[in-house]
Amino acid sequence: MKVEQYNLDEDNPNVTLTTYVLDDSPETLKGKPRPAIIICPGGGFFSCTDREAEPVAMYFASMGYHSFVLRYTTYFSHGLEMPDLSKPLPLKKETIYPKQIRQLGQAMLLIKRNAEKWHVNPDQIGVCGFSAGGHVASLYATRYNEAVLTDYLNASSEQLRPAFAIIGYALTDYHLLDQQLRAKKDSPGEYAFMKASNVAYAGVEFPDKELESEISPVDHVDSETPPFFIWTTATDPLISPLSSLHMASCLAENKIPYEIHVFGEGTHGLSLATQAVADSKSQIEPIVGQWTTLCTKWLEKRFALDLPAKSPFEEMKDKEESNAKN
Repeated sequence: MKVEQYNLDEDNPNVTLTTYVLDDSPETLKGKPRPAIIICPGGGFFSCTDREAEPVAMYFASMGYHSFVLRYTTYFSHGLEMPDLSKPLPLKKETIYPKQIRQLGQAMLLIKRNAEKWHVNPDQIGVCGFSAGGHVASLYATRYNEAVLTDYLNASSEQLRPAFAIIGYALTDYHLLDQQLRAKKDSPGEYAFMKASNVAYAGVEFPDKELESEISPVDHVDSETPPFFIWTTATDPLISPLSSLHMASCLAENKIPYEIHVFGEGTHGLSLATQAVADSKSQIEPIVGQWTTLCTKWLEKRFALDLPAKSPFEEMKDKEESNAKN
């Protein structure tokens, strides 16, 4: 496996794309290209968590897909730093939208430029994200064909289009978030966290309706939106499952292929929901962890590896049997 890191922002050394490119082998695809997935970790737009980065890349690698982890612009630049929620978060204009989706577009173009070297199928590059990273991935997947990306990156929508999107417990509807945020005043911790997250990403505690629409993936689904795999939990205390359900509804209205799974129980930020990514037992949910198996089946229906029907050994045995009969 080739693990390399590329900086995507000369002014910010923390904005990087890390490659997890599988080595080619004469025993597997023999030089044929593989699908690839760009992973956007969550972290409330304050940071990018490790729990939704390399472990997820290893999961996709186990499927035979190349993986890339994008650490996009966040409010803080070191570790899992969190704001002091007892006071308003100061604005940092250099960290707000649309930097994150533009960096995802840069990552897409970088991978396509290196597709031959890395044995990547340029028509089978998808995006994946969790929580805030799920927002980045879903907003990119619904706006890749708009001027905010095509004009800025001087690229065509065809060059920027992801083949699919995989999102977990993602924020896809800021209109819904606004309603729910105002209702969270009885939960001071969650209320302060979400207001600070809005400042970190959108620049204000309460985006106006125009900005809400600009940053809501549900408002940008159209006939050119790629297929989506969506999962969340019914008991997520931070991002309502209604956000995922509304996204699925918009995809259905536009006749975009999608699959959605809402697991009955589970907290926010489960990632793979296994001990590999857990920092407490509450983050191990075997039932929720089945999303990876379901996602594997969903991907294999659409982006299976280009394999022959039989192995060289089987072909040899068939030839021997045929010669023996003759």
